Amino acid sequence: MSTPTISSLAFLSPGNFADGDPYTGLEETLQLFEYGERLGFDGAWIRQRHLEHGVGSAAVFLAAAGQRTQRVELGTAVIPIGYESPFRLAEDLALADVLSRGRLQVGFSTGMPHAELLGDLVYDGDWRGFDLSYGRIARVVENLRGDYLGGPDTVIQSPGNTQRPRLQPHSPGLVDRVWYGGGSQRSIRWAAEHGLNLLSGNIVTGESTDDFTTAQLALLSEYRRALAEDRPTRVALGRVIVPFDSADTTTRARYRDYAASRHARTLAPQGPKRILFAPDVVGTAEQILEQLAADPVVASVSELRLELPYEFHRGDYEQILHDVRHLIAPELGWQPDTALLHEAGR
Repeated sequence: MSTPTISSLAFLSPGNFADGDPYTGLEETLQLFEYGERLGFDGAWIRQRHLEHGVGSAAVFLAAAGQRTQRVELGTAVIPIGYESPFRLAEDLALADVLSRGRLQVGFSTGMPHAELLGDLVYDGDWRGFDLSYGRIARVVENLRGDYLGGPDTVIQSPGNTQRPRLQPHSPGLVDRVWYGGGSQRSIRWAAEHGLNLLSGNIVTGESTDDFTTAQLALLSEYRRALAEDRPTRVALGRVIVPFDSADTTTRARYRDYAASRHARTLAPQGPKRILFAPDVVGTAEQILEQLAADPVVASVSELRLELPYEFHRGDYEQILHDVRHLIAPELGWQPDTALLHEAGR
């Protein structure tokens, strides 16, 4: 069995806030991004969530995060494409990327969570007939390429300027930092064929197996098989990892209870789509390293992303990041970017 070797370490935050006080929660998440950068993490990612106590616009949040950090990659996992205008979203993402000096990593998914409540608010007319899936993501990607609109002689006038029209601001390189959160064979093939980077987390579809590890290995294999030989891409693996070495006794018990409450869902496929869940990795750093060393999926990737639990608080998140950075990641071969640490003030 191969030994895991991690070269890139990131975390994914749920961006929680209280119903009556959204500012405090959002500010604490921005502070968590700053803290992660100081620790030397390579990436800080935010979830995009609608109608929930979380970030409804990843582009807006990451624009703010870009002003609070200097070097860490800023990601979103994932933007449900069904609610988005491909051109307007591309404008927002390009603007946030320019403001961050080219640090955005943009993850997409298909689907429309809470569609029965939101669909008619987002669209005029019957949105059920629109392409709200892969084609819509492809349109965002094409807009990010910055191709000129109209014919070669088409220009637009603005105060003090005559120019050929295209999405502005144009951010070269952002189109190569687009990711897809794939959990099925079909989605994996589409992402590979379109040259998108791949996010694979702790949820996959059990299409021909009841075993999570077998299913996820098959997805990664299919992605790599379907990639064009001349298109370098990245693959990042998400896992819920909760070390409690520096936590107090009460917090340790709470972490164990959290993992126990979610264990039943890992024992068999869930629902008509046969969803498979990975077990949470909770325990001491030594126990966690034993589990990660025995996971062939971890051994097959070089980028690891910690998926922070929804239910925890800022102090918990900081303790988890601290323990992973100091006790776990170095044992997996990861080393912080020394330039990142220097510019973050350590």
